Amino acid sequence: MATDLILEPTTLAIEGMTCSSCVNSVEKALNNLEGVRATINFATETAHILAPAELNVKDLIKTVEKAGYKASLLQDAQSVTLHSKKSARALFFAFIFAAPAVAISMVMSWHHQIDMWLISQLDSFGIARPLYSATSWLVIALSAPVVLLVAWPIHRAALRNLKHPTMDNLISLGSLSAFTWSIYANSTGEGDVYTEVAVGVIFFVILGRFLETRAKARAGAALSSLLALGSKEVTIVRGGFPLIVSIDQLQIGDEFEVRPGDRVATDGIVVKGESAVDNSMLTGESKPVDVRPGSQVIGASLNHNGRLIVRATRIGSDTELARITAMVISAQGTKAPIQRLADRISAVFVPAVTLIAIATFAGWYYSSYTLTQSISVAITVLVIACPCALGLATPVALLVASGRGAARGIVLREPRVLEVARNVDTVVFDKTGTLTQGVMRLQNATISVAAGAVLGSAFSTLINEVTILSTAHAVESQNSHPVALAISNYASSVGAKELAVSEFAVTPGSGAAGRVNLGIQSPVVLIGSPAAVAHSCTDFHPEIKAAVTAGQNAGLTLSVLAWDGVALAVFAVGDQIKDDAAQTVAELVSMGITPWLVTGDSAEVAATVAATVGIDSAHVVSAAMPETKLQIVERLKSEGHCVLMVGDGINDAAALTAADLSMAMGTGTDTAISSADITLMNSGLGSVISALKLAKKTLRIIRLNMGWALIYNVIGLPIAALGYLQPIYAAAAMALSSLFVVTNSLRIK
Repeated sequence: MATDLILEPTTLAIEGMTCSSCVNSVEKALNNLEGVRATINFATETAHILAPAELNVKDLIKTVEKAGYKASLLQDAQSVTLHSKKSARALFFAFIFAAPAVAISMVMSWHHQIDMWLISQLDSFGIARPLYSATSWLVIALSAPVVLLVAWPIHRAALRNLKHPTMDNLISLGSLSAFTWSIYANSTGEGDVYTEVAVGVIFFVILGRFLETRAKARAGAALSSLLALGSKEVTIVRGGFPLIVSIDQLQIGDEFEVRPGDRVATDGIVVKGESAVDNSMLTGESKPVDVRPGSQVIGASLNHNGRLIVRATRIGSDTELARITAMVISAQGTKAPIQRLADRISAVFVPAVTLIAIATFAGWYYSSYTLTQSISVAITVLVIACPCALGLATPVALLVASGRGAARGIVLREPRVLEVARNVDTVVFDKTGTLTQGVMRLQNATISVAAGAVLGSAFSTLINEVTILSTAHAVESQNSHPVALAISNYASSVGAKELAVSEFAVTPGSGAAGRVNLGIQSPVVLIGSPAAVAHSCTDFHPEIKAAVTAGQNAGLTLSVLAWDGVALAVFAVGDQIKDDAAQTVAELVSMGITPWLVTGDSAEVAATVAATVGIDSAHVVSAAMPETKLQIVERLKSEGHCVLMVGDGINDAAALTAADLSMAMGTGTDTAISSADITLMNSGLGSVISALKLAKKTLRIIRLNMGWALIYNVIGLPIAALGYLQPIYAAAAMALSSLFVVTNSLRIK
């Protein structure tokens, strides 16, 4: 296979697959094309293909059709809603004919009465009496439309797959054998009639598939809801006038209107208006987020109570919704290692069952049993053995898990995480944006009016909290440093006045200064680090010294404000720890997982954060560069630990890639998100626990499904081969086996 080709992703919707053997047939056909890598998802009936750019989609579709199935280009992943009107119609017609056929066959007391009535009717019309049972001929007539017409798609698929037998071959062979034998037996009188078996098998197969379709539609409901969130139209504001256009016409930089109750058309920044926005369908975060000019909003989020004007920053496939959708669909198109075991079993299962059925017939017939009995037992073997449940065991569970996860803001990129999650015993946390909010905020402000006494009487009427905060706001609002923004935002929020600044200057690493016009006086206001300000000030007042010491002990970033060389205030700024960080760490410890903190921040800050959230000081690494984080992850792995890395920044990307399992905060960089196995759209750390629990529960469900599918056949085949089961009950058991797997997977919800 060529390795230097540029591969492009394509997703096809596949029609006609009925079991995992069908999956193997389609997969094999596609992968035989040069340069193509394809995986089939039985639950969503889709083919996820990486193919050379020069290979036409029509060629892929033609290849699928040659394998005996229908294919079409998947548009917007609509096939996750799998409910089919065709299966409902087939079930309706099958029931109309199968119900009376089975009822007449099973209730022996009806036979004589129906026979007498039919013969009397034939006599009245002068028609010759039929050979043997007239009632059996009636049952055969009722069964024919089901066996020959309703079941024609099954027989057609069986004919197409003679080289690579599937479940359809078993059903077709079993039903046609029973039907043709019944015609022969009722014509010659040389055996029992099994027409009800033929029609019953088809009915239960169609019923099972209908119920599977309904259940799989429920399984994909969460993802379907997510996909349906995208807006079809948007109200663009141009020249001050609203204009409704198709979402396809929206361009980056366009401003659009979002009215109360509407969904935001695409990702953007609020330029006008205030409101509360509900992101729950995308992030799982139930609490609405307050937005105002400058706030970022996510496309498909619900606007509650205010009119907003938003400037589009990302459109189409670049939006958050599109990115989540792509990751979820990609995860569903990738096979978990445990699924590959099921595929290998299914590949040989149908041929093996066919041989077992032939051997069963021969064994019974040459053991002096009648031809009728031998055929009946062989048909039962064919009917009960169905690899359908085996094929559904993993993909349906993954479909439910990915949909459920997406609804809660947990996006699984690869199914392999399901098997890794249960082994995690160590978690490495980044600090900024992971354990903390990632936004600098003022934690404490100490304003000392007493310290201003040395400025003299000229300033006596000016020294008060509002004026001091106003001068801080005046200088820091000119500075773009995160600490300056935090101080400026705080001062503005508590009523600081707008004052004019002249002679403004910034000294990187030290602080900023400017002459602020207070009307009567215009002091030079200096605001910066304690060490830098101390060089330009008189000795700090005891109140100022105490505030600096307390802030340093707390690991906060400090800024001291001074007027004309006299320090008047201390602002302590820090990155706020997330509300659920300590609870998450405690729960991880209770699960037997050891937490580490590896951060590029200072030792003091790292120690403070670790102590607050409950991480042992022995497991804290500060001043860590990206390569340091990578080395720590690799060292822990070499010591035999299964490592989970949780981060959000570019500097975490290497460590995220190296870890056994990785999670990226959805609020982080694209580099981190693309490097991680799981993306957590919710800003809260509790999603880490939810993701681990979801992965572990999904794996338990998959194992239970696989165990049931294998045990069902291990027990069912011998029972059928020994003649302890009637064919019609075998058909019901086969249908219920597949239904069990699907409904069991729904427990993940």
